Amino acid sequence: MLDAMMTALSHFAQPTHLMYLLLGVGMGMIVGILPGLGGIVGLSLLLPFIYGMDQISALAMLIGLVAVIPTSDTFTSVLMGIPGSSASQATVLDGFPLAKKGHGARALGAAFSASLVGGLVGAVILTGFVVIARPLILAFGSAELFMLAVLGLSMVGVLAGKSLPKGVIAAGLGLLLGALGAAPATGELRMSFDSVYLMDGLPLVIVGLGMFAFPEIIDLCRQNRSISDKGTLGLGWRDGVRDMIRHKWLCLRCAGLGSIVGALPGLGGSVVDWIAYGHVVQTAKDKSQFGKGDIRGVLAPESANNAKEGGGLVPTLLFGIPGSGSMAVFLGGMVLIGLEAGPAMVGRDLDITYTIIWSLAIANVVGAGGALLISPFVSRLTTIKYGYLAPFMITVICFAAFQATRSLSDMIALLVLGVLGVLMKRFGWPRPAFLIGFVLASNTETYLYQALQFYNWEFLTRPGVVIIAALTVISVLMGMRKHPVNPVEEEESSHSHNPKRWPQILFAGVILAFFAFGIWDATQHSFLGSVFTGAVSVVMFVVSAILIWQLIVSPPSHAANFDHEFDLEHQDVKPTAGLWHYVLWVAGMVAATAVFGFLIAITGFFMAFLRVKAKASWLRTLLLTGLAIGGLCVLAWSLVLDFPAGMLQDLIELPWPLG
Repeated sequence: MLDAMMTALSHFAQPTHLMYLLLGVGMGMIVGILPGLGGIVGLSLLLPFIYGMDQISALAMLIGLVAVIPTSDTFTSVLMGIPGSSASQATVLDGFPLAKKGHGARALGAAFSASLVGGLVGAVILTGFVVIARPLILAFGSAELFMLAVLGLSMVGVLAGKSLPKGVIAAGLGLLLGALGAAPATGELRMSFDSVYLMDGLPLVIVGLGMFAFPEIIDLCRQNRSISDKGTLGLGWRDGVRDMIRHKWLCLRCAGLGSIVGALPGLGGSVVDWIAYGHVVQTAKDKSQFGKGDIRGVLAPESANNAKEGGGLVPTLLFGIPGSGSMAVFLGGMVLIGLEAGPAMVGRDLDITYTIIWSLAIANVVGAGGALLISPFVSRLTTIKYGYLAPFMITVICFAAFQATRSLSDMIALLVLGVLGVLMKRFGWPRPAFLIGFVLASNTETYLYQALQFYNWEFLTRPGVVIIAALTVISVLMGMRKHPVNPVEEEESSHSHNPKRWPQILFAGVILAFFAFGIWDATQHSFLGSVFTGAVSVVMFVVSAILIWQLIVSPPSHAANFDHEFDLEHQDVKPTAGLWHYVLWVAGMVAATAVFGFLIAITGFFMAFLRVKAKASWLRTLLLTGLAIGGLCVLAWSLVLDFPAGMLQDLIELPWPLG
């Protein structure tokens, strides 16, 4: 262990490692500042750039980005009243009222200092856990690792959503899509429709962007207004730091709480801030100012949501089970650079584990300091209409998407998965459960067929497997107690004429049909090639049928049906267009790419969007379009990248970057 620590120190002392760590922190700052994105989208954007990189350098960028997003997303929560990501929702309750009272600087100062404490506590807890857990983890075989993956999936399905069937089905849908393509055991192609693109499976970067970035951008486009009328923060930076020192024990308690919750697969960032906020409200003597601008309502969630990253790395590194959606993408990034999460991380690769832990601590320090420095400049960005920011964000996610395989199919897959993400969000299906299922699919199937090869079905009687199976059953039963089978929150006078009900039934029917296709496809392959996809499809077909029966016979109330987190009609925000309006804008851009090529299509999209939706002048439109296209070309040149071509490039030989 001492040798591993010394090797980690040598990695850490290299200037290139620190440079890439700072680069990751900088990218995390940008992603965190843009509302509605968060760690999943940030990591998905970063994945294409780490192909072929040195392992230590790539990890430095990933950790830098992971560590700082829970810090930088505080900007939007405090200044704009919009959660920067799911982990900063509770911060809005007291942070935004403080900013409206002219105490924005105090709220940010308290938040950033609490984030620093939380991040350091998370790193310390992770260091201690590696030492304690090492002998236990090294005793795990493929059978136990398979059951651990099942345990993680059961917790995801139960805890990540308001409805038990929706949570389970979302995780199962992710598993089935993650298993698309070649079977690990036999190489047989499953559910690929004879498409060359689908033979290797769907790229993780496209799944992450389609599920999370695409729906958030669509919703923010519908607002098409400036986020804040004021661009000033006021004074009180030191007061915020003093608040953290005065309530240091609260911050330490919430940081410890965040680490524990972050380590539970399926919980992660979606609930950790609410748990911490509930704790501070319950333990406070004076509760009168909560929700009106109590600084403790900022300190508690911010210290917890930074500590959760350290906790989330525990199951991710040591068991290969992501503790949250962002950890799922981080796990995919480890696979890209040739690292296998699991027992090896406390054995052969222990030095890399310590490098990750210490990088996390340093990134938190740098992130908190950097956030304080850029705060005055960020406050001015909130006065820009989102109509000006949206085309830049759409360009960025399209650019990142087509680097997965560098073909037009990447953009088509992004659009299809984006529409799926919009529908899942609209109908309250937990998207983090889907993403974690997708990431776990490959390892889960591999562990299953290895266990069958080594032990046959007798692996189910191994003591470790039995213990983990019992924990899985307990987690499901607890979830069923929390979420009744027929959750009718309000008695409706007539549930046969609910206009919101039939679209949900139709969507669930499409999901049911996909699982039916999975069952049929499994019958076309050998036992080892179909045991995983067949079992998932059968179980999910049954659960989907139960959900549809619930919706038909006893439909939940409107409040239970929809994900109100970004439902504009319930935020006193009048949307400027229907839900599908901006989806069609992006679909039109993808269609134009197929005809004219990406660069010409994105230029036309940029100009049309700025003129029609943002009402920009011709001069501003041309300047912003030139800036965006110039930046794209510089990036493509540095990466030796050709843009996706269309039919025009097949007919006419054009110079780079058009051809």
